[in-house]
Amino acid sequence: MKTILITGSTDGIGKLTAIKLVKSGYQILLHGRNIEKLNNTVSEIKKLSKNEKINGFVSDLSDFRSIQKMITDITKEHSEIDILINNAGVFKSNIQQNKDSLDIRFAVNYFAPYMLTNGLIPLLKNSNSPRVINLSSAAQSTVSLEALKGNEKISTQEAYSQSKLALTMWSFYLSQKIDFLNVVAVNPGSLLNTKMVQEAYGQYWSSADKGADILYELAISEKYADSNGKYFDNDKGTFSNAHNDAYNQEKITRLISETNKILNL
Repeated sequence: MKTILITGSTDGIGKLTAIKLVKSGYQILLHGRNIEKLNNTVSEIKKLSKNEKINGFVSDLSDFRSIQKMITDITKEHSEIDILINNAGVFKSNIQQNKDSLDIRFAVNYFAPYMLTNGLIPLLKNSNSPRVINLSSAAQSTVSLEALKGNEKISTQEAYSQSKLALTMWSFYLSQKIDFLNVVAVNPGSLLNTKMVQEAYGQYWSSADKGADILYELAISEKYADSNGKYFDNDKGTFSNAHNDAYNQEKITRLISETNKILNL
């Protein structure tokens, strides 16, 4: 029985993916920022799927101390995680910076999955074939290390694009560094019908199911068992090339070095 953790799974494609996986009989760990919404989602999916193998974990992914607490909570209750889907993301927000004066998009879209994944490595190692799926985007632009550190003001769109490229660069780094992991970065599809997209753009191109379907497949299909270090572009429906910087070892090394300093790792 595979155990699958999905961040940002109280709505959007995270919730849809969770429902699909639960209906297939997997044990699902849901994550949400709001405890009431999380509990309601756990209850709703249990009823819908008639599957009781659902746990909920609360964490504000913009708060590094909160992430650390969630890592501790999960580790107390579970000895193994087979699949980690780093789905949670933010574009528009009422809060522009986290408690550490870092842009909220870098904090949630990049630093949070970086921290969470590293903290759960011991549990992933206990799996026979662990997978990490990182939600990137078609929007990727060169990372300013000064913006990463919170020293440079950039636009919302630019911060989002840079955070998604940072995530993709780290995905490729992780795929090379930890030999037992199968790490895939994925653009789930542009302008899917989710709350985040509606708030950001007020329109959508495709159903949110398009994103949930590819996450489901990447998580459990044998077809993707040997996809380590690749980037799946769901706008094209195939593996593709990410931004050029994602293949630049010098830029990746600098990014990881700065990230470890910021997170005190």
